[in-house]
Amino acid sequence: MENNQIIIYQTPDGETSIDVILDQDTIWLTQSQIVDLFQSSKANISEHIKHIFNSEELNQEATVRKIRTVRKEGKRNISRELEHYNLDMIISIGYRVNSIRGTQFRIWANKILKEYLVKGYSLNEKRLHEQSQQFEALKQTVKLMGNVLGAQELSSDEASGLLKVITDYTYALDVLDKYDHRKLTIEATHTQQGFIATYGEAMKAIRSLRDKFGGSSLFGNEKDESFQSSIATIYQSFGGRDLYPSIEEKAAHLLYFVVKNHSFSDGNKRIAAFLFVWFLEKNSILYREDGTKRIADNALVALTLMIAESRPDEKDIIAQVVVNLINGYN
Repeated sequence: MENNQIIIYQTPDGETSIDVILDQDTIWLTQSQIVDLFQSSKANISEHIKHIFNSEELNQEATVRKIRTVRKEGKRNISRELEHYNLDMIISIGYRVNSIRGTQFRIWANKILKEYLVKGYSLNEKRLHEQSQQFEALKQTVKLMGNVLGAQELSSDEASGLLKVITDYTYALDVLDKYDHRKLTIEATHTQQGFIATYGEAMKAIRSLRDKFGGSSLFGNEKDESFQSSIATIYQSFGGRDLYPSIEEKAAHLLYFVVKNHSFSDGNKRIAAFLFVWFLEKNSILYREDGTKRIADNALVALTLMIAESRPDEKDIIAQVVVNLINGYN
């Protein structure tokens, strides 16, 4: 089964049929679908959800996520981002509303998840094995070419260029390999900061960006004080030491916080990406010594979108990925 797959659940009595989203090793339903599943009212389900969170029986960040869904309304396909609740929440509500239906759904869901996990594990094992073989083969190629380079001087630009390309991509594959095995570390970073970002300076930069995008009143319009918090958080310290000691770590977390906090009425991703490169440039590490960008445009887009779609519990590993793509090895 694929992630973010839609499957159909039908109650044993055949009265209720629901499209269920299977993603991130669990099952997700909207509040409306939960109402249908347990044949209850929206007010009743809302009250149960409120009590579950208030009693800290379940963690809100772990059990609720927004998923974009597309529905046909008339002749148009309408896309909406709706809150979905995972299996833990569905079962917890089931015990309160209708234990029989809750039990039936739990049995069905666990069966589906077991199939998904077994098949997913097999596919991942195969993929990791293939990646490992390719990675080792590439490293051996680089080693052999390095031996040739050490033994004799290369006379052609093409040979030198090929060696550089292979060496560059070996680092990229090394980052992927460490990511897969959760072995990424923070290395080759810059700790001497020549620029301290302030809320005022950041807002001034955002206003200049707003003019570039047509001067919309919604672009860069703060909804709350969360952006001030994002700026302050990257300079947090603990026990007299910076929580994010390097420029790269501060930049990575600034990008993450601005994307995730949705502080503005419009333009959150563009603002986050802009502030990321603005912060690096102000600290004189956006460009390499030869004048080329440390991070390519498409890589910046990919990182921003990756953060937007990520789960809260993936924050640390994502920040490490960002740092590894802008550190001194690049």
